Amino acid sequence: MSTTRPTVLVTGTSIAGPASAWGLSRAGFDVTLLERSPEPRTTGQNIDVRGLGRQVLRRMGVEEEVLAHLTGEDGTRFIGPDGTPVSVLPKQEGADVDGPTAEIEILRGRLSQIVLGTVSAEVEQRWGTYVTAVAQDADGVDVELADGTRERYDLLVVAEGRGSRTRRLVMGDRTEIRDAGVSMAYGTIDRRPDDTDFWDWYTAPRGRSVTLRPDDVGTIRATLTFACEPFGFERLDTDAQLTVLRERFADAGWQTERVLDGFEQHPEELYAQRFAQVVLPSWSEGRVAFLGDAAWGSGPTGMGTTLALVGAYVLAGELERTLHEERTHGDAFAAYESMLRAYVDRHQSLPPGGARVMHPSSRLGVRVVNTMFRLAGTKPLSSLLDRVFLPDRKGEPILPDYAFSRREGRPAA
Repeated sequence: MSTTRPTVLVTGTSIAGPASAWGLSRAGFDVTLLERSPEPRTTGQNIDVRGLGRQVLRRMGVEEEVLAHLTGEDGTRFIGPDGTPVSVLPKQEGADVDGPTAEIEILRGRLSQIVLGTVSAEVEQRWGTYVTAVAQDADGVDVELADGTRERYDLLVVAEGRGSRTRRLVMGDRTEIRDAGVSMAYGTIDRRPDDTDFWDWYTAPRGRSVTLRPDDVGTIRATLTFACEPFGFERLDTDAQLTVLRERFADAGWQTERVLDGFEQHPEELYAQRFAQVVLPSWSEGRVAFLGDAAWGSGPTGMGTTLALVGAYVLAGELERTLHEERTHGDAFAAYESMLRAYVDRHQSLPPGGARVMHPSSRLGVRVVNTMFRLAGTKPLSSLLDRVFLPDRKGEPILPDYAFSRREGRPAA
């Protein structure tokens, strides 16, 4: 067996990329981590980690650090037309099944920093460039970067976002994007003395919703979501996006004006996204593997972070086996997909009506949704709410105890 460490290029540094770099480096690969942005991103909205994702954080040695940086969200309140809660669902600490507010709620930028901090100093980090060309043969992958450099690696792991450019270079038009019919704008607004530590969710007619969530830095994370056919909202510049939001939410009520004003006061924090899911015919192509949103983009189910962590762990573990057993990278990629495909498919499953079921068009529809929330603690209505918010843990895979995860200590950052 060769004593040379196989080389792997990992593209993307949100969650899946650094998590896979952590595992691959510990497993015995020579890893390069590549990111288009010139520096690590510290912004982002509230995200949660559930079930198997928390197990991965524990095996990475960062669970306690993550728990020390939670947003402090106490639970979820659904707000009625008069501005008062129609239902309150407290966070279920220590429960086997979380509510809408998970036990681990953390800012994306914070979690990304923590996961990136696990990456060994042996991992080369390259910032401010990206892949512009990919060519592979039986022995390796040649990549060309935007800065003009050309490199050859044994393997390429694409851990970018839903709209991954590198995936497009490899897969062409063989990616299915399932549009969920909803667009969302995220932003940060100033906190007021009367704000609580609950996730407040308000539903308005014409397919609109407004949410406010606490964070651990003294501000409020807000969203404006609206059902619509695709019209390129996410690609507009910030001023144009704000104009669209003003028009769409002009008469929405509750604290909508406050959110719109806050977005205008902090335009640098505004980010727009279309709810959509990625479906690939295969999570690998030759010597290239796809991971996280680039592979499956779970969309409005809220399981993206958990799936990214689990996928990174399993992919690294299966590739580790190729270093010690008579297995190829193709065997590893096949095992990675076989172990997780059904798990991911379940978390891409949406209730009848999809994301639009939570965005009714009429006042009657809003009353129906609010009645559903009011009865959320009773059966059978709670089962429908569970379909919307909660992961289905039936048939969850058992995470293998890979050798790299048993090694003592955390790698030095």
